[in-house]
Amino acid sequence: MRAKTAVVLGAQWGDEGKGKIVDVLSERFSAVARYAGGHNAGHTVIIGSQKFVLQLIPCGVLRPGCKGVIGNGVVLDPLAFLKEVERLREFGVAVDAQLFVSNRAQVILPYHRMIELAAESAPGRQKIGTTSRGIGPAYEDKMARSGLRVVDLLYPALLKTHIEAACAEKNAIAHALFGTDPLDPAAMFDAYAAAAEKVRPFVADTGRILNRILAEGGSVMFEGAQGTMLDIDHGTYPFVTSSSATAGGAATGTGVGPTNIGTVVSVTKAYVTRVGEGPFPTEIHDASGEVLRARGNEFGAVTGRPRRCGWLDIPLLRYSNQVNSAEWLVVTKLDVLDELAEVPVCIGYEMDGKVTDEIPADVQGIDRIKPRYTTLKGWRQSTEGITEFDKLPQAAREYLRFQERESGARIGMVSTGPDREQTVLLPEFAQALDRMQA
Repeated sequence: MRAKTAVVLGAQWGDEGKGKIVDVLSERFSAVARYAGGHNAGHTVIIGSQKFVLQLIPCGVLRPGCKGVIGNGVVLDPLAFLKEVERLREFGVAVDAQLFVSNRAQVILPYHRMIELAAESAPGRQKIGTTSRGIGPAYEDKMARSGLRVVDLLYPALLKTHIEAACAEKNAIAHALFGTDPLDPAAMFDAYAAAAEKVRPFVADTGRILNRILAEGGSVMFEGAQGTMLDIDHGTYPFVTSSSATAGGAATGTGVGPTNIGTVVSVTKAYVTRVGEGPFPTEIHDASGEVLRARGNEFGAVTGRPRRCGWLDIPLLRYSNQVNSAEWLVVTKLDVLDELAEVPVCIGYEMDGKVTDEIPADVQGIDRIKPRYTTLKGWRQSTEGITEFDKLPQAAREYLRFQERESGARIGMVSTGPDREQTVLLPEFAQALDRMQA
């Protein structure tokens, strides 16, 4: 019997609209668990007239009775977390009853932000295009076995000793390399010791909670952050994030074993976007890119940065589905393409005079790619708000079925607008979800 779990993740470089999809699906799950990243990931959910931008907290908490879990694979900024909790309280969301933070998650402290900002701004350094929120340096400390975990945050004496030792080291490094002014360890301890007491009620062994839910017949959705091509191992390295954004990260980032992963749902826009630096084979460099950016409101939910826009890349999507063993495909922002007479789609690459559909491991190889396009017929009519697949324009249905055939995953949902209700749920996907509740 398949486990009652699903991983929902991004197929490309993030910003695919996972927040809405997780929110729509969360009513069918007992818990939603975030397994990677930090408050550099913004998931936007629109419910009626209210807009929620969640950075750390899983979208599931917006559903009454659905538990939200921040897993051990996440790096947690306590101050950012508490700010987000307070905003949700103001909206009347029952975070105090529904939200849990792993005692094994790593903590982001101010010196992580200092190091990242200084390194990203330093002359002669390769810019990755990070949010400078300390995510990468926190993961560096985790792997160096010198990080602070949430459980450690709760012991004032340990916290004080850790901050004093870390500041002595990080201040010296930052000053020597970047000329950065030192941070005050005493002020830092006061702020984070106070924050720790407010975080304390949320802290739990979340792996135990999730496994107990499954053992008792409940269901769990794992919420990805960023996207597959930003994965530290499988993405466009070094222009990637610092965690495992792919489906494999769901097991290591929550403490739920890999044999308990039931299905993987990959989310892609009807086109592709990317924020920050790094290769992007199908990026549009003419006015069409500006049209997509304007119609799709392609600006970062966390940073406000304009997103680079490009046409759908089938070899990239196929690679992503392979890495994740994606069974289902969710297509978002179909309505953004409504006005186009023709829709270009990349179906292969040419590199060094040879035709290929392989994704090179090196950035230099990806930069040499010349996309090979086919053109599909546009539909030139509105799809916004349509909720039944058969009511979509024929050309739109053909575009979606083309993605399905070429990517190797079945289309389960289509988003036709930002609101919960503006969603097409295909019957076979609905049946698969219903089986999880049986």
